[in-house]
Amino acid sequence: MEPITHFMTGACIGRAGLNRKTAYATLAAVLAAEAADLDILWGIAGPVNELKHHRGITHTFLAVPVVAAVVVAAIWFLDRWLKKRSLTRRRLANVAAAQAKDPGAPLHHKLQEQPIRWGWLYLTALIAALSHLLLDWTNNYGVRPFFPFNPRWYAGSFVFIAEPVAWAFLLLALVVPGLLGLADREIGARRQRFRGRGWAIFALIGLFALGLWRYTEHARALDLVANTQVADAPVKRAAMEPYPVNPFRWHAILETRDYFQTAEVNTHAETVESDPHQDVLFKPPVTAATVAAQRTPLGQVYLDWGTWAVVRDFGQETVPGLAPPQVAPGRIWSAVEFTDLRFRYSFLGNGAANGRAPLGGWVYIVDGRDDAGESLNGRQQR
Repeated sequence: MEPITHFMTGACIGRAGLNRKTAYATLAAVLAAEAADLDILWGIAGPVNELKHHRGITHTFLAVPVVAAVVVAAIWFLDRWLKKRSLTRRRLANVAAAQAKDPGAPLHHKLQEQPIRWGWLYLTALIAALSHLLLDWTNNYGVRPFFPFNPRWYAGSFVFIAEPVAWAFLLLALVVPGLLGLADREIGARRQRFRGRGWAIFALIGLFALGLWRYTEHARALDLVANTQVADAPVKRAAMEPYPVNPFRWHAILETRDYFQTAEVNTHAETVESDPHQDVLFKPPVTAATVAAQRTPLGQVYLDWGTWAVVRDFGQETVPGLAPPQVAPGRIWSAVEFTDLRFRYSFLGNGAANGRAPLGGWVYIVDGRDDAGESLNGRQQR
């Protein structure tokens, strides 16, 4: 999932009751819920390295306890830094001033602070780090939770990578308690120390229910396609890709020996729509350039990740963001495209792909054998 969902899920995990066990619980949950995505820093080394390492070791069960420990260690340093800033003395000064205005108020109550229980803090970070893997598994990009022992990608493909319905649940849980707090202060009600626990639990249950509903509809969509004559040839495999918001709408991909065929599925109406003229993609021919491109660093990484990858030789077509190779007379170059059919549809439109598909890669091959440049998502690998 995108960072917004991870951050807000972490905040709800912390506020669901763990913040009553220890100080910094919500902070630990927020940081641990998103920490795995620090692997995007591999993008500094180029887009191919980013694709290779994204959702790699930081998105594994092996890394979860390490991620949690790093988050807790960071909070330990933060706590020490805050204490060095003499925040405690400032609080004492404020309490002393308040005591002077209200001598009858119990001083011990004003000085009381929530203690840091490091065991509870680590457990909070552990739960939040696991939530990242679970949420990322639900979409069609996938994760490799057992890497490096098992490099296989696992993708639930039943929740879109950016799901507004999930945002609504999480945002309600984080905003409504604050609004209710403002109303309480207007009428002079006593301020609650841990506000929003019920709303946070509601959001997490809502998130789980949404995932369960979509998982069920995903299975129904697969069954519907399996029992419908979509392609004219035997289907080797099929996949179902999600749309945002609508749990009844799905984009189907079917593979036969000679071609791929797509379809639009509606599980509520129990319909499968596919045009054999517009929704069929014949498998491109294998050329010396496509074979060489698959051996390049981009090709190896892309085919490892792209479970529905298509490799096509476009001949001497200029690639956006990548200058064509300068070759001597008599030498021939080709532009080879890598796309993944899981992302070759309009997420917000009518299911038809327009323009370049996201997460697409290009390789220039000279004389059917030499790598002369690579780019991914419009970024050149240097």
